[in-house]
Formats: sequence, structure tokens, C-alpha cells
Amino acid sequence: MSLVLDSSVALAWVYSAETTEAVSAVFTQIIESGAWVPALWRLEIANVLEMGVRKGRSDAAFRDAALSDLALLPITVDPETDRQAWGTTAKLAARHRLTLYDAAYLELARRRGLPLATLDNELRAAATAEDVGLLGVGD
Repeated sequence: MSLVLDSSVALAWVYSAETTEAVSAVFTQIIESGAWVPALWRLEIANVLEMGVRKGRSDAAFRDAALSDLALLPITVDPETDRQAWGTTAKLAARHRLTLYDAAYLELARRRGLPLATLDNELRAAATAEDVGLLGVGD
């Protein structure tokens, strides 16, 4: 696997108006080498897409198509996310003032020794402080 994919990058890929060359490059890398995500990733993605339907940003057909497209990618869900939640993840969240959800991405990247693809500035700062590599999607 090549990287840890955060929901912000995945959603920037789903919503084409938010897709940049850097986001497209991350997805090319995912297609070639795969990615890891914490166990909450699918819920987080589905929730944002459902909220988009409820708020009129998109329709149910768009939501369903986006989820189908993402399901085709070689993305591996980490089986350890829940076991890390009350330990390492909680400590990272406290140390860097992150949500536990964001800290789960950081914990996974640290544990797997993989770079993190995120657009979230606070998460990028925490990754830098923890010596976790970052992909250039937030620049």
C-alpha cells in the first residue's frame, strides 16, 4: 500500500469542482499501489455524501455513484482502528488538539509508516510534528 487516504482528499476527488492536479495524482497512486484508511472512513464518506443530498448539493444518484466508484478502488480498511482508539489515537488527539476522527488517520499513517494524504491543515500540522510524511495535496 502506498498511503493513508483521508476523507478530505477522497471527497475532493468525488466532487469534481474541488479536484486539483494533486488530488488526481493521489488517486493515480491509489489505483497503482492502493491505500489504507481507518475503519471510520466509509461512514465518514457516506455521511458527507448523504448530508450533501439532504442539503441539495447533489442527489441520491450522485451519492450512490460516488460510493460505487470509491468501492472499486484498492482501498484497505485498517482492522486495528478501534483497538488504537482509546490509547495511541486518543493521545495523538490530545497532543495535537485534533478530533479523534482526524487522529485516527494520523495514528494509522504513523503505525504503518506511510505518508498521509489530507487537505486538513490541522491534521497536516500534526503529521509534520509527528514526522509523518505528507503528500502535496494541501499545498
